[in-house]
Amino acid sequence: MKVYEIPVAPKRIEDLRRAERGEPNPGPYDVLVRMRAAALNYRDHAILTGNYSYSLKRPTIPCSDGAGEVVSVGSAVTRFKPGDRVIPTFFQIWIDGTPPKSRSVLGAPLDGTLAEFVCLDEDGWVAVPPSLSFEEAATLPCAGTTAWNGLMRGNPVKPGDTVLCLGTGGVSMFALELACAAGARVIVTSSSDEKIERARKLGASDGVNYRSHPDWEKEVLRLTDGRGVDCVIENGGIGTLARSFQCVGWGGKVSLIGVLAGREGNANPHDLMFKSASIHGIGVGSRGSLEQLIQAIEVNRIKPVIDRVIPFDQAAEAFALQASGNFLGKIALKF
Repeated sequence: MKVYEIPVAPKRIEDLRRAERGEPNPGPYDVLVRMRAAALNYRDHAILTGNYSYSLKRPTIPCSDGAGEVVSVGSAVTRFKPGDRVIPTFFQIWIDGTPPKSRSVLGAPLDGTLAEFVCLDEDGWVAVPPSLSFEEAATLPCAGTTAWNGLMRGNPVKPGDTVLCLGTGGVSMFALELACAAGARVIVTSSSDEKIERARKLGASDGVNYRSHPDWEKEVLRLTDGRGVDCVIENGGIGTLARSFQCVGWGGKVSLIGVLAGREGNANPHDLMFKSASIHGIGVGSRGSLEQLIQAIEVNRIKPVIDRVIPFDQAAEAFALQASGNFLGKIALKF
């Protein structure tokens, strides 16, 4: 079968290489899936360019997200049958509840979804929502689940709340759609007025260009009449965290998700203490969280935001687009 591989010590996008591997043979509890689509995350690019905290021990198939159809199942499988449309879970052994100490993740350390066939335990798959295409469904496991937990973990976002989404990438656009469906007001930040306008068309009430407004936290406070927001989808990390602390309102929460603004900075948590606010570290989520997300998507008829669909044979181009930041929402690959 055709696959892509990342070498043991990758440094650049050009290190992504095409390879051939034998088609997997499912064991008694395994499900063999012909992949039809994959989707990229910031994590995938970080691994490929050697900027991730995990070091590869062997050549590894990249990407955690994908979608396909079941080809065959093991003799003991009860959850799926040939022909079913499925997506993999990000963590392969976290069903629900408290996360286990060892969480096997697709794309590193486990082989990922950028392959013609993927074989995983039946507990590591979830049925595709009937309303979504393969490309749309492929965006759900990482970014979708992360956004869902960012909004709903702890004190869930409710009607009348205000949510601040930093940036217009996959997690933020999922959070925008889900928060709007929950009856919340959404403010987005971006360096692009064009992206802000696109976000408005998806339901954002306001946008803040952080190049036009370098002190963007002050603009967020102005837009909320000084009250602040109830939830911050914090994709920047330590580079933006201090500003997010200022943006969050009384009793609100900061959902810490990414490191897009770098790993340097100084965030004093006292701002949270005096507002009875909280910070939550969001590490994607369990299969149960993914299943809750799917229910919300079906009930509210949400369509994931995909900027471009790129052919499987042009995977390097997809990674280059991910690195450029010149997209809104998600980048998908069609097999």
